[in-house]
Amino acid sequence: MGEAAGKRATYEDLYGIPENMTGEIINGELYVTPRPARRHAIAASILGGEILPPYQLGRGGGPGGWVIIDEPEIGLGEDILVPDLAGWKRERFPFEEPHNWISVAPDWICEILSPSTLRKDKIMKLAVYARHGVHYFWLLDPLARTLDVLRLESGKWVLAGVYAEDDKVRAEPFQEVEIELGGLWMP
Repeated sequence: MGEAAGKRATYEDLYGIPENMTGEIINGELYVTPRPARRHAIAASILGGEILPPYQLGRGGGPGGWVIIDEPEIGLGEDILVPDLAGWKRERFPFEEPHNWISVAPDWICEILSPSTLRKDKIMKLAVYARHGVHYFWLLDPLARTLDVLRLESGKWVLAGVYAEDDKVRAEPFQEVEIELGGLWMP
């Protein structure tokens, strides 16, 4: 839903949305969407489970050095975004801030696409992430069973890889770990 013409949404507007919804402010407009469906939530949880142990915790010989969070609230200028997964290199992550949202742009974002959020995630948020210098952006589509990996170069998104179905993936910035896409999809 968009705000009334001329009135820009503010963080306080997020307090008025129902608890079972997610609110985001993009380009001054408030968008309220339902919590993710099962297929969406399962894909996000499994992907996070693949990346978090080696990259956040350094397990299994992984490099560590990352902070990876499910559905963080991120404030980028006047925009308040809630990606499905986000990761910061540990040295860039603000562990203490005087507000609830994270004010530093992540190094990596993953949005899990669903029919109700496709336009917002793939077009509107993609532009905001580029404007704020997010280096890597993954679009995971559990219905189409695809993963698009984008890298920011000179302010423009470049397609770094397209994967589908049961592909085994080593994708930027997590190329040290192989992810089996087939394990992300519900039967």
